Amino acid sequence: MKKISSQQLILLISFFLIFFANVRFFSNIIDVYPLVSENILFLCSLAILFACINIIILSLLCFKFTIKPVLIFILLISSATAYFMDTYNVMIDDSMIDNVLKTDIHEAFDLVSFRQIIYLIVLGILPALFVYKVKIVYPGMKTAIFQRLRLIILTIIIGALTVVSSGNFYASFIREHKPLRYYANPSYYLYSTVRYINSFFKQDSGNLKQIGTHAHIKESDDHRELIIFVLGETARADHFSLNGYQKKTNPLLEKEAVTSFTDVWSCGTSTSYSVPCLFSVYSNSEFNKNKASHTENLLDVLKHAGVNVLWLDNNSSSKGVADRVAYTSYKSAPINPVCDTECRDEGMLSHLQEYINKHPQGDIFIVLHQQGNHGPAYYKRYPSRFEIFTPVCQTNQLEQCTTEEINNAYDNALVYTDYFLQQTIQLLKKNNAAFEAALIYISDHGESLGENGLFLHGLPYMLAPDTQKKVPMIMWFSDSFEKQEVNPEIFRKIKDKRYSHNNIFHTILGLFEVTTSVYNKDLDIIAHDD
Repeated sequence: MKKISSQQLILLISFFLIFFANVRFFSNIIDVYPLVSENILFLCSLAILFACINIIILSLLCFKFTIKPVLIFILLISSATAYFMDTYNVMIDDSMIDNVLKTDIHEAFDLVSFRQIIYLIVLGILPALFVYKVKIVYPGMKTAIFQRLRLIILTIIIGALTVVSSGNFYASFIREHKPLRYYANPSYYLYSTVRYINSFFKQDSGNLKQIGTHAHIKESDDHRELIIFVLGETARADHFSLNGYQKKTNPLLEKEAVTSFTDVWSCGTSTSYSVPCLFSVYSNSEFNKNKASHTENLLDVLKHAGVNVLWLDNNSSSKGVADRVAYTSYKSAPINPVCDTECRDEGMLSHLQEYINKHPQGDIFIVLHQQGNHGPAYYKRYPSRFEIFTPVCQTNQLEQCTTEEINNAYDNALVYTDYFLQQTIQLLKKNNAAFEAALIYISDHGESLGENGLFLHGLPYMLAPDTQKKVPMIMWFSDSFEKQEVNPEIFRKIKDKRYSHNNIFHTILGLFEVTTSVYNKDLDIIAHDD
């Protein structure tokens, strides 16, 4: 094989990535700047500019002993990045990197497809083998430094001239179309990786901040509360028939005395962000994951008040929320008695009555974290008997399915959630004599189902469509609960008001009648009814 210099290899890989791993990047740009004569020069200059950015990044990372490992790593990761961007129109920012690292093996397998393997081979493995085998000429140190500096300086000059040559276009591109740059591969995910790693160095290394340590239940409260909080996954408010959706996705809940809140917004667009935020004392404007991980949450405050707290999980994890309370994962058959092709949410109900019976004193708060509508393999999220709407998308490659097929698979999973919630209500009804019983359901975030070419979730909050942020929230209360604290008239007045995940912390404390300085009545959905 012919020998090449390190500079030549960097140039070769940089242009390979631009022209073969940036299909989504350029297709999104062409949507804004169509292929007409007045835009051609700008589009060509953009390819040159981002190739220059890649050259500079690789020039700063690739030296004699790092060039092959770095280029092989970038090629492999860039092939996966290209697949997810091309297929689902997602962008790989620091939040998405966090999601990927916290995805369990079951969720990871849902994402594997033949097309992904082709991307990995063609854009990753084959060019990586070329890099591995190619003979590189390494000059002396002084010559190598001079050549590298010359390459970087020349690249900067070319990049600057490129921008100047189409200045008016770049002014528009930078000022009005910032999100387009988030699809640049590999520059944006490398930048996001640095941000993600840097976030760990900003963490407060001090002890866990305790909150609500003097929390207590009012002495006047002589009734025991049993509240089951169902934390949904990837459910959209506009696909609940309780909220007016034309397909009957809530046939069982429509027969129960539930209240469906129609204007509820999530903290974020990913599980790893929304779940800690939902249980946090911090409002959306104050919240960040590092601060929350070093501060006690709603579950801790309830424990301080003497409430029995249990978290059951059929998702990947509690994202750190349940680290200090009783926790059981229901992702495996030995624990979950309702498993077929995968373990079902309803299995979390199997031992709940036993748990309730074993706690004859004190209030009880149980969190059930669903697998819910986790995509893209929606067709796997429900047992076959719940396949009500057909035809369905039977693959995780959503771009191969029609809009109707995708929506049908997604909606069938919601029908299964409807059944799961109704079964939870039935369990609560059995305990009505001993408890003031309640069910609260809310999803962690929404989902894009192909609208405007977007699939799944996880876009930066400011850029994400409402479908990824507007979530369903449902409440049900036993008759004894309604007579004591909850007036049905209130719900008729407030069900269409705007609420968010920020209200959950204070609403739960209010329902348990917990006295604590961290409780804010103004954020309690039920108490704050004006």
